[in-house]
Amino acid sequence: MGLKELAVNVLSQNKKAALLIGGAGVAVLGFGLGYKYLRKPEKVVRVGVVSQVLIHPLKSGKAVSVALAECQKMGLKFGELQDRHWLVVTDDGHMVTGRQEPRLVLVSLTCEGVQVCLNGPNMEELRFPVKQPDNPIIDCRVFGADIQGRDCGEEVSRWLTRYLGAEKTFRLVHFEPQMKPRRSVQMEPLFSQSEQVAYPDVAPVMLLSEASVKNLSSKLEKDVTVERFRPNIVISDCEAFDEDSWEELQIGSVRLQRVMSCGRCIFTTVDPETGIINRKEPLETLKSYRLCDPSEKSIYKSDPLFGQLHTVKKTGILQVGDMVYKISR
Repeated sequence: MGLKELAVNVLSQNKKAALLIGGAGVAVLGFGLGYKYLRKPEKVVRVGVVSQVLIHPLKSGKAVSVALAECQKMGLKFGELQDRHWLVVTDDGHMVTGRQEPRLVLVSLTCEGVQVCLNGPNMEELRFPVKQPDNPIIDCRVFGADIQGRDCGEEVSRWLTRYLGAEKTFRLVHFEPQMKPRRSVQMEPLFSQSEQVAYPDVAPVMLLSEASVKNLSSKLEKDVTVERFRPNIVISDCEAFDEDSWEELQIGSVRLQRVMSCGRCIFTTVDPETGIINRKEPLETLKSYRLCDPSEKSIYKSDPLFGQLHTVKKTGILQVGDMVYKISR
């Protein structure tokens, strides 16, 4: 083949390749544009305002009200305080909550710098380090699922045992970042395989409206407060039970995805102001008008529904005063 024929052949091949590449590029661009315009645009509707942000560092302990919080995949965080990252356990590692020890709701766990501050009625404040790497790691059980926790020490154990006044010994454990979380789907099959929590019952975030609490109070002899129901995010400027229909929410830079309603148990009958359990109200009243649809009985059984459980679709910061937007497509 002569030099002239070779040049013509190379040029011809390159032209074909260029046409093929160009055609593929146009096809990809066309598909991208088609996807963009075929995909339903998001509809954003303001549905309320954040009135409270509550972190419960100690499972079953007092809530810590904060002006803003970081919303991580495993729940709310403010400084060293992370939602349900401390847990009271028995000597053999089984969880202890306000269901068994109602006076736990009066125990306050807060942080100052790198120190944990433990307070309770008629007890001296106890301080200890957040990080205690030389303490043993304890194997624990939370709702039948295995999880670990760093033991917080003998002095803390004596404080809790003395406060709860029981014959058995209690210990405090702390969930650390390197530990393996529980998978939410182990407790509730409606959650995806990827969702994980430390010591919450099942979900990283629980949301409730002020109007729903007010609606319940109107049916009771004595008013109840949101603290009794232990939500993380409290919403105002909406109607009672509006939150039941908010499937996806934008709050600040955070995107939340509703998974299911929160089925309520005997713990709602513990008064957060006194630590006394009455085992009747407001649970009985909730059962009178907040039971699930018969088609969902396999999920919720006879538990009344109050509040909504969410996972964190997009992490970020949320704060009191943020507008709450419902996202639909």
